[in-house]
Amino acid sequence: MADDSVRHPVAVIGAGPAGLATAAALRARGVPSMVLERETELAASWRGHYDRLHLHTVRWLSHLPGYRIPRQEGPWVSRDGVIRYLERYAAHHELEVRTGVRVDRVERDDRGWTLRSPTGDVRATAVVVATGYNHSPLQPNWPGREHFTGQLLHARDYRNGGPYRGRDVLVVGAGNTGAEIAVDLAEHGASRVRLAFRTPPYILRRSQFGIPTQLTAVLLRHVPAVVADRLAEPVRKMSVPRLHHKGLPDPGPGVYSRAARGEIPVLDVGVVDAILAGRVEPVPALIGFDGAKVCLVDGTAIDPDVVVVATGYRRGLEPLVGHLGVLDGLGLPLAHGARTHHAAPHLHFLGYTNPASGMFREIAIDARRIAAALRRSLTRRTP
Repeated sequence: MADDSVRHPVAVIGAGPAGLATAAALRARGVPSMVLERETELAASWRGHYDRLHLHTVRWLSHLPGYRIPRQEGPWVSRDGVIRYLERYAAHHELEVRTGVRVDRVERDDRGWTLRSPTGDVRATAVVVATGYNHSPLQPNWPGREHFTGQLLHARDYRNGGPYRGRDVLVVGAGNTGAEIAVDLAEHGASRVRLAFRTPPYILRRSQFGIPTQLTAVLLRHVPAVVADRLAEPVRKMSVPRLHHKGLPDPGPGVYSRAARGEIPVLDVGVVDAILAGRVEPVPALIGFDGAKVCLVDGTAIDPDVVVVATGYRRGLEPLVGHLGVLDGLGLPLAHGARTHHAAPHLHFLGYTNPASGMFREIAIDARRIAAALRRSLTRRTP
């Protein structure tokens, strides 16, 4: 049972980049907060990613509030570099992070919120939910999946290509994760690597003429998407060779229009060269399994040894807050950042968008806005 005599000003759920950034921004404004993390270490999601992962955003546009990523982490920060940064970040800001605290449900009470946890409920006047964009692995329920005789794993369980040397591997999902895993498999000596796509992805260079693609996205953020599409298309065509003769059709114009709908372009970290060299082969979308066979949408069937599913994640917010009426049909918050839903005052969400301008950058902006909003509202509530 929760102790009615202890009520925290702000409880933050999740000790990843969004949760830590919020706690630091609150501390800078004199608002105490407590970060609750279900795992035994902070940055748990980052610790579970594959080995070769790097931020696709440049270091100097990826700082969280109040502490910069050290220069020695390089321009494109590695997975381990991000973990080191987040550990230093929490220590630098002297954040109160309680690990091993799983919050199962957030409920309204007469003075704010009660966070239900097996280790003891927590009461808070305000709550910031920051459990992470990549929370629950999404694996489509393809027909015949349970009878597939090969190895089937989600990208969350992939670490590196070493165990797949000499094996035939199909990667499903041509987003950034799928493209990077395909390259990693080829570099580790998989005998054959195929990359299945449903919609031809937009592939952009991570930087062009020394200018990070992220910076272009930041500059075009407030330009109408149709205008940004027209500005970006000539650069895309000039910098990325056509791959239709290798089985990957050109997606046509519309990179920023699709990004506005959540379809983030693939930032090339070697997949273009791998496709041109034949080390990664694009194939049509997977639609089902038939024993050892994988059935593709064009009617063909292939027989890979391994299928790596890189079809993304769900936010997994329904058990936590689904009963409050604050989520849309896709399970995303109806109000994000400094705004709150009218049915849930002082309940904020952070880190549930994936903008082309960079998740870390937008987290930093929204964390400061949330902190400012809570500073004002909590001050008004103080007797």
